[in-house]
Amino acid sequence: MIETITFDTALPLEMGGELVAPTVAYSQFGTLNEDKSNVIVVCHALTANSDVSDWWNGLFGSGKLFDPDEYFIICINNLGSPYGTSSPKSEDPNGERYGMDFPSYTLRDTASLHRRFLSHLGIEKIHLLAGGSCGGNIAQELAIMMGDQVNEMIIMCCSAYETPWVISIHESQRMAIEADNSLYEKTPEAGRKGLRGARAFALPFYRSHPSFKIRQSEDNTDKVDNFKASSYVRYQGEKFINRYDAHCYYKQLSALDTHHIARGRETVEKALAMISAKTLVIGFSTDLLIPIIEQEIIANHIPDGSFAVVETQFGHDAFLIETDAIQSQINLWRNKKV
Repeated sequence: MIETITFDTALPLEMGGELVAPTVAYSQFGTLNEDKSNVIVVCHALTANSDVSDWWNGLFGSGKLFDPDEYFIICINNLGSPYGTSSPKSEDPNGERYGMDFPSYTLRDTASLHRRFLSHLGIEKIHLLAGGSCGGNIAQELAIMMGDQVNEMIIMCCSAYETPWVISIHESQRMAIEADNSLYEKTPEAGRKGLRGARAFALPFYRSHPSFKIRQSEDNTDKVDNFKASSYVRYQGEKFINRYDAHCYYKQLSALDTHHIARGRETVEKALAMISAKTLVIGFSTDLLIPIIEQEIIANHIPDGSFAVVETQFGHDAFLIETDAIQSQINLWRNKKV
């Protein structure tokens, strides 16, 4: 069940200004023990919500990594998301939908809001901090903020900073959304056509060449139109606009581009050296969006960092699919530590 809380005090924003009375959506599972030492915090990816039992159910459940019988598990919805936390679909101080007037924010602001929420619950120690994709980037920031209060961290398919490759993919999506003349209207329907095209464009970067070749190849060699691949990306674009918000997606992509662990900390190496948690960084062999070299950089510069690769045909999205392989890598890592 997703719950919400609204803070009385504003959230100062790294790029200037503040977010008045921010609301945080969250989901919690299991029971907090007496000394609050059994906390797992999950940071979610770009378009997910706080219900980790839904989108990461392969790792959630009795005897699994996220075991509610043993741990108190919290997942906090990201700033800018349409799933409950303050976002462009929220009302501004004048009672009007923010839309594209939602203030500019960084991924570090998202981590700061996560930190404020945990403090509100009286949680100052995290047994395990986990995240995939941009959730892994948020986790890095949170691990630096909380220092030795984070015991373990497991992050996947993420980077120490948003690379020019990824920023260009985000900019191409923003251009598609901007081509929709309705974008600056303050309505839920604003920008939907542009959003459909943006998501269709992005989809191949979340998957892989092998996965498309296996699943979208044609049986009929004489075919010259109505290709499976064409229908597939159109379907995914339509499916996405029925669950997401164009204003939120646009602002979230911009926030992702601000990710740089070294901002205000001199260098990437010095910033990552500030993470004291025992850390496993997992990459996926066919990830086009964030290739495994980016995970190696993180693992090599966290003092107690380890690196693992999952062989897969599913590309970037494998972190949501290859849960058995992920669990196996985590078990190997933990056995090595004993």
